[in-house]
Order: sequence, then structure tokens, then C-alpha cells
Amino acid sequence: MLSLNPKTLSASPFNPRSFLIPKKPSISSPSLYVNSTTCCQPNQITERGILFDTGDTFFRHESATGRDLGVLSAALYKQSKGQLRVLDAMCGCGIRSLRYLVESKADFVLANDANESHRRVILDNLAQVERLEGEKKRWVVTHCEANRILTDCYLQRDYFDYIDLDSFGSDSSFFLRAAFSSLKLDGLVYVTSTDGYSSGGHRPFHSLSAFGAYVRPMPYANELGLRILIGGAVREASVLGYRVTPLFSYYSYHGPVFRVLLRMNRGKLPEKRDYGFICYCNRCGNSQAISWDELGQIRCPCNNSTKDAASLVVSGPLWTGPLHSGAYIMEMLNLAEQWGWVGKAAGTGLEKLLKRMLEESDPRLPFGYIKLDEVASRAQTNTPSISTIMSSLHKEGYAASRSHIAHNAIKTDCPMAGCIRIAKKIHGCQELQALKKKSTLQLSFEQPDICSQMDRVVLACLSLGTDFATRLVRDGIRVCTSNAELGNESLSKALKNSDLMLFDSNTTS
Repeated sequence: MLSLNPKTLSASPFNPRSFLIPKKPSISSPSLYVNSTTCCQPNQITERGILFDTGDTFFRHESATGRDLGVLSAALYKQSKGQLRVLDAMCGCGIRSLRYLVESKADFVLANDANESHRRVILDNLAQVERLEGEKKRWVVTHCEANRILTDCYLQRDYFDYIDLDSFGSDSSFFLRAAFSSLKLDGLVYVTSTDGYSSGGHRPFHSLSAFGAYVRPMPYANELGLRILIGGAVREASVLGYRVTPLFSYYSYHGPVFRVLLRMNRGKLPEKRDYGFICYCNRCGNSQAISWDELGQIRCPCNNSTKDAASLVVSGPLWTGPLHSGAYIMEMLNLAEQWGWVGKAAGTGLEKLLKRMLEESDPRLPFGYIKLDEVASRAQTNTPSISTIMSSLHKEGYAASRSHIAHNAIKTDCPMAGCIRIAKKIHGCQELQALKKKSTLQLSFEQPDICSQMDRVVLACLSLGTDFATRLVRDGIRVCTSNAELGNESLSKALKNSDLMLFDSNTTS
């Protein structure tokens, strides 16, 4: 016997089971099969060649990339399963529903929006696709609260392949359980959050009530926004006996907007896997994943006592596993290429985004990202370029990629101390090249400006190793190899117990 506790239960305004599934069409480059009777609208917009009207609905041009990702994923589902039934629970003006019909070749789309005043604009937009295909309906428009429409579908045992929850704030957490109940096994749910305050750790009790995670301020706050969204979905699915895994996770700064595509199957995540806590140390800049049985024993390797415990901040529970499936991202990229959505002629950043997500899918990469400004601040150097520091990291055997979330940040398995060392090394090489361009290479410590510049070079060269002396001599530069040869007390102290070398410190005429 079914036992549910929805806010409102009533007879469904439609009968989805009467809609038969059309014969499987082939997937090719999406094209419009538009009803020629569609009238012109005053607020028409074009997206991927599809005309639609926004009316008085809330609409963001900037969300087009998120819609592109949704259309690609829905089309891949149709390609692999042979059928596609979509529930757009908060359709707005209906552009997502229209694109699922036209580009993803959905067999049936249920376009729902709680605001009945949007009905006319939704109908006009969807009328570009014939409502009937023989005796089969291609689309239906309803106006119910999202939880009600999802629960009605569940009660009628009318399950969908793909559910789009494009909600505002952290509201999607309230719809997840009903969405999972009305989703087919191996189906996809595309969830949304626009709650940037919670991901930034500014409303920890709100994130606790919405996502079940207490979030503290951390340098990679926007990635936390994706991880608490996934973590909340993992928790809700687990209650129902389901397991969900993210296929891709997308952050956009406008809003901000956090979108995640999840695949649902029966079963639960193995114990101690990918759902736990994240700890960040403000003192050393390192992060670590904390399992449930390690709570109460948290400490950072950078300190051996409890006096610096205040430097540790902990957030969770949340998703600590991968944000993307590399294989799935590659399928999306290949399909986008088939459709002409990538390449120089495409004129969008979709290709760049998908390739960056592919880089982020490296299983060696941990959660979080490191901002290069933070590295430079800790190293007391200029901010290195992303390409330079990534090249250095790869040469030393570390995994590293750019982050699609923060433009001046990297994801790497190199600890912060290693990043600082590499930044100093890069800075030292840059300073050396600048000094070698000077007409006089034998410098005097009696010149204050030169002394200051030399101080930066020496400190940055501490990690270069003794082989550096040979290179200097080969370039015709006189060097000293012991502290006794140094005439500057501060530099001598800096190089104490070191075999490193320096430009000749003797005063020259």
C-alpha cells in the first residue's frame, strides 16, 4: 500500500498513460519542424535558431549554456534508450520544453508552470511543434505546484526518463524526493540552485535545513555550491533506496547558477564513499576529506598541537567525489560537434566549457581548487600565469587542470606547500632573466635598489638546487657557493645551511 505525505493530492489534470510513444526517429543535427501557423510575438528571441517569446516570464539569456547542456544530455538519453519522456517542472516561457522537443527529439514533454498567467506564451511557443502526431500527443501544458505534478505522476505510475528542475534559490531540495519517485530507473534529473550565500558559508543554518550540510567559508565556495547540491540529492535518494551519481556539474557566475545532472539507479552508495566532510586549514592552505568516523579527530599535518585548531574549518556532509563523468562529457562533446555547436564557426564558449570539464574529470584530482592569487600571497611573489604553473606541475608529475568555476584557479593534487615552492621557483627564474638583461652582471650590495632586487632573487632561488651554479658559470656569471663569501648579513641568514649560490657579492668598481 502506498504511503505519501504530499501537501496536496488531487486528480491529475492529464492522463499521461494515454500518450503512446512514437516510433524511434534517428538523431541528427537538430532542425525545426515548425507549425507554419505560429504568429509573431512582440518579445521574440532566437536561441540555437529557435524563435520563442518570453512574454512576462522570468528569462535569462545567460542561462543558454545550461539549456545547451540539458538538450545534449537529453538527446544522448534518447540515442541510447530509444525513447525520451521529459517533465519540465518549472518551464517558465517554455523554451526548455521547446528545445527538448525540437533538438533532443523528445517523444513527449510535460511542460508545467505554477503561474497560470504564463499559459498563453507557453502554448504559443510550443505550438511551433505539432501537438499531435497521429493519435499520439507530443506535449501537454499544466499549471500546478511542482511537488504536486511530480506526486501526481508517481501516483499514476507515470514515470519519466528526464526531469528538469530549474528552481530558484535552494528550492530544488524540496522537490528532489518527489522527482526521484516519478523518475524511471537509470533516468536523469537536472537540478538547480541559485543560492550563492549558502555555498559561501554565509548562511550555514539555511544550508543545513535545505541541503543537510553545515557550510563554512572556504576559498572554493562556488565548488561547494555544487557539492552541497549533489550531497542533498544523495541523501534524499538514499532515503528512497536509490543511488545517484553526477554526470556533469556546471557553475555560472550570473545568478549565480549551480546545475547538476544526476543519474538514478537502485541501491545505495558504499559506506565511506564520496559523502562526508571537507576540512580547510587557513594556516597552510591545504584541504582534506574527512570521513564520518574521523569526526572529533580532525587535525592538520601542519601543526602538532591543538593551539592552532581555530585555523581549521569544516563543512559537510556533502559530496566529495568527482563532479563529472569523463566518458559522459566526451559523449556530449562529440554530439555537440556533430550538431555544429563547437568549433570556430559556432561562436560560443560551449566547446571550451566541455573541454575544461573533461580536464576536471581526471580521477587524480581532488575536490576544491587553488586560486593563484592565494598562492602568490603565501609565496610573496607576483601571481604566476596559469599555463606556466601548470606546466611546472606536470613536469614534477602532478595532475593539474584549469577550473571551469574560477578562471584564475587550478585543480591539482599538489599540496599548497608545493604550489608555493613552484611559484617561488618561477618567480626566481623571471627575476634572473630580468637581471641578466642588465649591462652589469657583477652587482654591488652598496646599491640599495640592487640589494633589494637581489634579496628577492636569492629567496626565490632556494628551491632551484645546486645545479644552478653550473648554469650560472656557463653563462659567464661569477657566483659564490658558501655563506662565508656573502657580505650581506640578511642574505647570509637566508642562505644558512644551504648549498645554493648567489651572484658575486663583492663591490665592483
